[in-house]
Amino acid sequence: MIASKKEEPIIEVKHLSKQYSIGMDTTYKTLSESLTSAVRHPLKTLKDCRRQNDTFWALKDVNFKVERGEVVGVIGRNGAGKSTLLKILSRITYPTEGEITMRGRVGSLLEVGTGFHPELTGRENIYFNGSILGMKKREIDEKFDEIVKFSGVEKFLDTPVKRYSSGMQVRLAFSVAAHLEPEILLVDEVLAVGDAAFQKKCLGKMGEVAKEGRTVLFVSHQIDMIKSLCRNCMLLSEGNIISIGEVNEVVDQYMNPIFYGNDNVSFNVRENKNIDLQILEGRVISKSEEICGIFDVFDIVKLEITYVVQKPLIGSVVNFEIRRNGSLVALSFDTDLNNSILELRNPGIYHCIITLPHPLFKPGHYTITFNTGIINSTTFQRLEEIICFEIQLLSQPSSLLSYADKRPGIIALPVPWEVKNISGV
Repeated sequence: MIASKKEEPIIEVKHLSKQYSIGMDTTYKTLSESLTSAVRHPLKTLKDCRRQNDTFWALKDVNFKVERGEVVGVIGRNGAGKSTLLKILSRITYPTEGEITMRGRVGSLLEVGTGFHPELTGRENIYFNGSILGMKKREIDEKFDEIVKFSGVEKFLDTPVKRYSSGMQVRLAFSVAAHLEPEILLVDEVLAVGDAAFQKKCLGKMGEVAKEGRTVLFVSHQIDMIKSLCRNCMLLSEGNIISIGEVNEVVDQYMNPIFYGNDNVSFNVRENKNIDLQILEGRVISKSEEICGIFDVFDIVKLEITYVVQKPLIGSVVNFEIRRNGSLVALSFDTDLNNSILELRNPGIYHCIITLPHPLFKPGHYTITFNTGIINSTTFQRLEEIICFEIQLLSQPSSLLSYADKRPGIIALPVPWEVKNISGV
């Protein structure tokens, strides 16, 4: 009896590396502009050339295989190389070194608007994307009603996509990518733009895609989504694969404080004059305002940030997110208590100290993400999981047993209980 040949992996990556040049802030539209600059400013041109030689490796010697029908999560901190990997697999950008084999049609949902022509309507873009996948009009016709119904953009189907909100673009893009039946579906963090109900809908659809024997690679910072959808997971750090295997084991490694190191209780960001409201630095501090990364459940935890405002702003906000094991614990805006979102924020440098409610947190590892934004503006700043802290049971009185890590719920909320014996006994 002849043994059947084992099916080849649907994705096979060997020694993949991607190098980028940095510091390339001098560009010229034409050859004549370049020559003119070289003649008029020879020293500046030499300096610019040296600057353009600076490089960094977004991915370095990455190797992995994905079997047909697998749903694989891709996790890691900002700058780990997750989005670069998916862009290469989607052929949006090319590798510097290495070999990639994709044995099937690829559908991808990466950045908002990727794959859409802004001047075409939603209807036209559905057919446009289908043709890119090599589908015939008849095949797209069969899926058209499903795509439109899932996306929820029926009323705007004949409107140019450039007039869609980012949420509408994501809904239509995901619906197109999932329903046009590619053998491989690549999904980046872009789903975070959608509302919670649509995210849940997308997760369900990706589960259906996997059951149909198709393959999904899913990049997300939302660990609860990764764990609910994926059986296997890949952990990236600084362009290298740190771990790949069963999802719970890889996530545990990612959430281990040792993985984050001891340098993540403070940060500094280079000022960018093009960002009207920008956080420049921040740190986790104790009650005495000293930098600290480990706290007892009853300790006071404070966050300290400095931000700069470049011009008078109305409708601006600063906020932070706290996550534990990838799940959102709390979201706070600087306008929550004073309802000052429409007040004028004058130019200048601002210093803030935020005292977190306590006792509140169960033992565990917590990460902080800071955001800034301006109403009706596309300019924003997001510092994903930029600092972190650890809550531990450092003291052991019996009253702390209720704060044990296995206690159900996201937080351990102490509230006054007024108890009276009304039986007269």
